[in-house]
Amino acid sequence: MGRIHSSAVVLSCLFGSFAFCETPQDQEVAIVLSRSDSVPVEIHTATDPYFEGYIQALVDMHYAEYQVIVIVKGRKVWLSNLPSNQLIANSIVSFVKDVPGVKEVSRLEGVPPADEILREKYVRRPQISGIWFPQMTELFQPLIAAPRQISYTLGYRSGDRVCGNKCVDVALGDDFAVYRWLDVLWHGDLQVGIEAGIWSVFNMDPKHRVAEGTELVNTDFYCGIPITYARDKWSFRLRGYHISSHLGDEFLVNHPGFVMVHQGGPEDDPYIHRVNPSIEAVDFAVSYQASEGIRVYGFPGAIVHSDETFPWKPLYVEYGTEVRFLGAKFYRQKLYGTVYIGLHWRNYQELDWNFDGTYRIGYEFSKLQGIGRKFRFYVECHHGYSLEGQFSKLRTHYMQYNLSYGF
Repeated sequence: MGRIHSSAVVLSCLFGSFAFCETPQDQEVAIVLSRSDSVPVEIHTATDPYFEGYIQALVDMHYAEYQVIVIVKGRKVWLSNLPSNQLIANSIVSFVKDVPGVKEVSRLEGVPPADEILREKYVRRPQISGIWFPQMTELFQPLIAAPRQISYTLGYRSGDRVCGNKCVDVALGDDFAVYRWLDVLWHGDLQVGIEAGIWSVFNMDPKHRVAEGTELVNTDFYCGIPITYARDKWSFRLRGYHISSHLGDEFLVNHPGFVMVHQGGPEDDPYIHRVNPSIEAVDFAVSYQASEGIRVYGFPGAIVHSDETFPWKPLYVEYGTEVRFLGAKFYRQKLYGTVYIGLHWRNYQELDWNFDGTYRIGYEFSKLQGIGRKFRFYVECHHGYSLEGQFSKLRTHYMQYNLSYGF
């Protein structure tokens, strides 16, 4: 390979992806790579059946649970048996469009009647009624601006008048899909799962320092059972869940007077009982994917039980919207990135239906197929009430700067 002039290297840095190699003079030079470089050489001259098998293998590798059928004629691709969830179906179509050599991608309901051989080959392809432990996708996509959405998160919080002016927030949580039924009810997909998470806040600069080091202020524990359903652009979630809250040891040491007398007990009761914020609730969420970049959702909920030391009135509503734009594909890293904005509001009967808002703007990376776990970094503004258990009836506002990983 001949040497590349230095100006060509500069242009490559500006307009391409790079792979570095050594010239006979051991000089590093940049070579522009394209998406085509990642596919086998045979694909560029392959016959339609060979090309069809290649794309089918790619789709099966990333979306095996949906049994999507690929048909190729003249480098034009037809996709049959796409999932009823419009978001996932769009992702599969975009994924196939990205394959070098594909001229056009069309959706197909069944197989054209004229193609009797193809009909025999594909229509009678064995179908499955359900999947144990699906991993690649979620039927009800996470609410990315909801402050109690489960994820793996680490960030810095500033200006919280309740927990402290300088705090670190940590979240650990995941959901575990147990079983998914395919093509049920109104030809949608139905799934049951389990999810769990914890949220902790550490005060990095406590004013009344007795315990050494940082101060664990509060930790909330969550577990839930979501039942989700998706068809076309609609998705639904029926969820029962439990949340309980626990003050940190350092916070109690630094605030020895932070105790409350058990409500309803005799005035001369010598025992002082801690408040126990703990609830069991159920809610039903509805989400609509208005376009590829815009989603709206909302749900009512009811707190069916709360501890008598920290009671809650039963009703609440939550709702919001998400907007994604300026999407970009990074072929070398096989990633897709996009800017997003999430707005989430809550109104609780216990809090006199006052508004509580969480607003996020950030950037997320996902695999090129666009469905699955994502890495996000974002800035958040929260204005309303604290989310931290025993303090959740106190007003506050703050900014957060977070890194997050999850669906």
